[in-house]
Amino acid sequence: MTESPLIAIVDDDDVFRGALENLVRSLGWRACTFASADAYLRSGLMDKTNCLIADVQMQNVNGLELCKRLSDLGFNIPTVFITAYPDDAVKIRALSAGAVCLLRKPLDLQGRRLAECVEEALNRRGGQFQP
Repeated sequence: MTESPLIAIVDDDDVFRGALENLVRSLGWRACTFASADAYLRSGLMDKTNCLIADVQMQNVNGLELCKRLSDLGFNIPTVFITAYPDDAVKIRALSAGAVCLLRKPLDLQGRRLAECVEEALNRRGGQFQP
């Protein structure tokens, strides 16, 4: 039996991160959470992550910088960015960084939109789920 895909969630807002973890698990995926980009980079889970959900605005290393660092390390993880400040400049930067989706906190994280974005990210991964 194949394990369900692993979704890594990186957000510096404790309450939001916990709620997002519960939502991802309720959709049938495994979730691991991190309070910072540095914590995720130290985790050693990059090669096991099937989809990354990262906040654009975080202290120290933001979500866009995290994706750049992952790419520099050779990890091409399909990413869903989330932000409370969705303006055109952020959207352009996120899409240029290879984002699958850019979702607005908290509105786009209700209903099916998050699930659709994660499913698209998993499809980009080619269905190669690494346990």
